[in-house]
Amino acid sequence: MSLKTESIGRLPKPEYPVIDSNPPFTKTVANFSFLDYLRMTTITSASVPFGYLAGGNCNLRGPSMVTAGIIGVMGGFMFAYQNSVGRLMGLFPNEDEVAQYKKKGKSF
Repeated sequence: MSLKTESIGRLPKPEYPVIDSNPPFTKTVANFSFLDYLRMTTITSASVPFGYLAGGNCNLRGPSMVTAGIIGVMGGFMFAYQNSVGRLMGLFPNEDEVAQYKKKGKSF
């Protein structure tokens, strides 16, 4: 198996307008949409009952539920972050962000 060294670590060419090619953490989190928060909440709320059921019939249900909830919050945040940074970098559809930046008069 041979890998081309030119392709390692490179992102695909953006299909949508690029707002920021290397967005900082604060800009990415500030760009979270309602759908991002909804997905984050859904992932978290699905992980808590799973943790409760995975705890079995012993005294591990509580700690298992809390651990699964923490993992759900982290996974949901990472998924929302990935979507937000993808929209800022032009890898995902970003019509709302482009309209928002044009409305503010910022160039990108």
